[in-house]
Amino acid sequence: MEIKEVDIEIRNASILTMDDECRIFLNSSLIIDRGIIIDIAETSSLQTNYKPAKIIDAKGKLVMPGLINAHTHAAMTIFRGVADDIPLKEWLYERIFPLEARFVNIETVKTGTALAIAEMILSGTTTFCDMYFFEDEIANIASNAGIRAVLSEGVIDFSSPNAKTPEDGLKYTESLISKWANHPLVSIAVAAHSPYSCSPDLLKKTKALADKHNLSFNIHLAETKWEIDTIYKTFRLTPTKYLNKLGILSDNVIAAHSVHLTDVDIKLLADNNVGVAHNPQCNMKLASGIAPINELLKCNVKVGLGTDGVASNNNLNMFDEMNTMALLHKVSNNNPTVLDAKTAVKIATNGSAKVLGLFNDIGSIEKGKKADIIIIDLDKPHLIPLYNYYSHIAFSMNGSEVDTVIINGKLVMENRKLLTMDIEKIKKDANELAISISKGI
Repeated sequence: MEIKEVDIEIRNASILTMDDECRIFLNSSLIIDRGIIIDIAETSSLQTNYKPAKIIDAKGKLVMPGLINAHTHAAMTIFRGVADDIPLKEWLYERIFPLEARFVNIETVKTGTALAIAEMILSGTTTFCDMYFFEDEIANIASNAGIRAVLSEGVIDFSSPNAKTPEDGLKYTESLISKWANHPLVSIAVAAHSPYSCSPDLLKKTKALADKHNLSFNIHLAETKWEIDTIYKTFRLTPTKYLNKLGILSDNVIAAHSVHLTDVDIKLLADNNVGVAHNPQCNMKLASGIAPINELLKCNVKVGLGTDGVASNNNLNMFDEMNTMALLHKVSNNNPTVLDAKTAVKIATNGSAKVLGLFNDIGSIEKGKKADIIIIDLDKPHLIPLYNYYSHIAFSMNGSEVDTVIINGKLVMENRKLLTMDIEKIKKDANELAISISKGI
């Protein structure tokens, strides 16, 4: 048999595939070549078939798909902790929007995004979906760092840090679509901030642009009771019914939050194959409410997991988010069997991939898929003894166990060392920026 030269072999590993059958391979190897997973089998059966340029011995470690953050505002790391313990409307209109008007520009977005990406990689996130401003700068940093990203410029009905008018925001989005087409890591989506901050005409225009280019459409939906009351007062509809009436709901929609949903709303999301990006910690912190995730899953709605921005979370740790999600829905349903550990891990991996329209490429470890993989060191006191991988991931891990991160077949972190980013410079730049921001709070 001819021996094939390949890029990477991860050997002697426990491999959690998160495929449709949730197969687990023990004492096995994962073969990666040109960014693609080309083989998975017991190490002993593969060692004579391949000649890898790099061998990673993962004995005593767990290999699993990278976590996928389905909703965030990466550059908002610069506002970590500046507006805590405030209701969402006041938080947004009286604190965050004014701070963004003063401090958000190309340079601050670069600083905040670099900090966010470092934080995400270090805690096992390999893909994030972003809605913010100056997304071209975010795309450049994501590309250079080697992380996968779905990026959307936040289009809104008033002046933003990057667009004086909604039309300017749409033009900027079109330029992103053209510039980043067919990039191996960066995908562009189209975003309308929310039903309450965008006119019906703007909602239709942004959705039409997404549909024209076959892109995801990113929007905050039904996040607070205030939003429900505002939309109902104007249109006599729930926000979900309102978007449906406008023709917005479809299978490319990423509906972030989706907290306040009626049974009819849930059916509309299911019938239109809309994806929901669940953000439990943000919704808890701002007391927005608890999304009906159990009901959404029962109706086969696509559900992924996100952190939201650091100003409302206050971190980008998807292990932490998973744990919160699983515990929150058990107590809110008064049922310990709701949202079991395996379901929680599914939501944070292939669930998020489905919501972002990327499941053909990522979200599970399967032959032919892109190699977005994390390697977890199981030799930690809080992970011993080990009876159930899913239980440890959902209830015991905190992200510090992530040893190695591979994205698109490239090593971006090895032995806890970032390989594509200067973490000391990132921290220095962020701390210097914080001095300026603290004077303006």
